[in-house]
Amino acid sequence: MYVKRNETGQIVQAAREPTAECREFVPPCAPDLQAFMAEDEEFEGVDLSKTDLAFVRVLEDVIELLMDKGVISFTELPEAAQEKVMERQSLRRRLNGLQLVDSEDEEGGVI
Repeated sequence: MYVKRNETGQIVQAAREPTAECREFVPPCAPDLQAFMAEDEEFEGVDLSKTDLAFVRVLEDVIELLMDKGVISFTELPEAAQEKVMERQSLRRRLNGLQLVDSEDEEGGVI
């Protein structure tokens, strides 16, 4: 990111590409850039964690689709990922057995 600072050194503007005003390069992980982004009204109130659960389900579907099509095999996944996938599949089977998961959600297919 390229930034513009005020007279006290605080970031007051940021851009992805250099501009006439934003000429100083700052890595995205820089604490002062992170603080600026957190204060920016555009990002205020954005909570990515609210989408995490739905996104996990999408990833499960994508992994299953790739395995069904033979693009990847289960054993090609890192061991930690294999464990997480097996854990989720086991939990989902148990929840389905108890009718705690809506069958329409489960059989609605992949994205």
